[in-house]
Amino acid sequence: MNGENDFSRLELSLPAARKNYRYFRSLLRPTTKMLVLVKANAYGHGAVEFASMMQAEGADYLAVAMPLEGVELRRAGVSLPILVLTAGTDFFPEIIDYRLEPGIPNLYTLGALCDTLRQRGITGFPVHIKLDTGMHRLGFVPEELPALASFLQQHSEVRVCSIYSHLAVAEDPSQDEFTLGQIRLFEQGAETLSEAVGYRPMQHVLNSAGIERFPQFQHDMVRLGIGIYGISALPGVQLAPVASLKVKILQIKTLTSGTIGYGRHGIVSPEGTRIATIPVGYADGINRHLGCGHASFSIGGRRAPTIGNICMDMCMLDVTGIPCEPGDTVTIFGSDPTVSEIAGILDTIPYEILTSVPRRIERIIVRK
Repeated sequence: MNGENDFSRLELSLPAARKNYRYFRSLLRPTTKMLVLVKANAYGHGAVEFASMMQAEGADYLAVAMPLEGVELRRAGVSLPILVLTAGTDFFPEIIDYRLEPGIPNLYTLGALCDTLRQRGITGFPVHIKLDTGMHRLGFVPEELPALASFLQQHSEVRVCSIYSHLAVAEDPSQDEFTLGQIRLFEQGAETLSEAVGYRPMQHVLNSAGIERFPQFQHDMVRLGIGIYGISALPGVQLAPVASLKVKILQIKTLTSGTIGYGRHGIVSPEGTRIATIPVGYADGINRHLGCGHASFSIGGRRAPTIGNICMDMCMLDVTGIPCEPGDTVTIFGSDPTVSEIAGILDTIPYEILTSVPRRIERIIVRK
């Protein structure tokens, strides 16, 4: 690293990712395939970097949300099969040219894809059929399966690679009856379609929470999302945080009067307040609600609270009594504080914190 990138970085721990991967792998049969979600820039971790790590670790599949996310991975040399969960209809040429495998939620999308494939003289193109079992976001509802089965029987342009659905509340024990109902609907729909097409596509319904709580329903493949990045659905299970957002102190000053930051919300103590300015702000995913002392970040094992409002590209910390100097490292999140702690302050979920780190923060793979 050099220049401004010396100041800010998102460190990705390969040992932590490997540890988490092997934990989830241990819950499965040896024959069950593992799909790893790398959508939304790998949950903010860096799609190319993380996909390459998972390919080396032995994942069977990757999944992205949008076609162009898959194109990025292919251009970077990632060769694993890639499921596009939200394929749409605007990027079929890219999906075909870059060997991506679209998720199909309705007959409109399937028909449009078959038209494109027929124009190119392609048959047997791999697709993944999405069933709606209660999430009610995307997918075929049970009443639509006869029409889907009839369409598939008449069109050789595609071949169903897998049938899948998504669990809405797998992490919540109080709603296990709903989750089990989703799984029953999924199994019924998958068997109906398999009989109709005359072969048995892969089946997968478990997300990260599902792998931990319902491994008896692992079917042919599971989809590992937030779990691989260090968040468990089970109390007492401590997964390893993969991402650590770290920055370096730009400047330190001691003030005995005045105010700090926009809005003058940072109040200087008459006894003196030592202020450290760091080069991340709300444009880097540091939510403004973390300012004014609502959050504290780690410097050499000591916590320094924010002071004043979070700026777009910077924020200030009260480092009074903390030994530090310009160039020292500040951990925004990682092992201390954790992403879950930051999410708790903001009354949100770790997903939002991780995916808020923009691409201008350099991703660095830590291999040891």
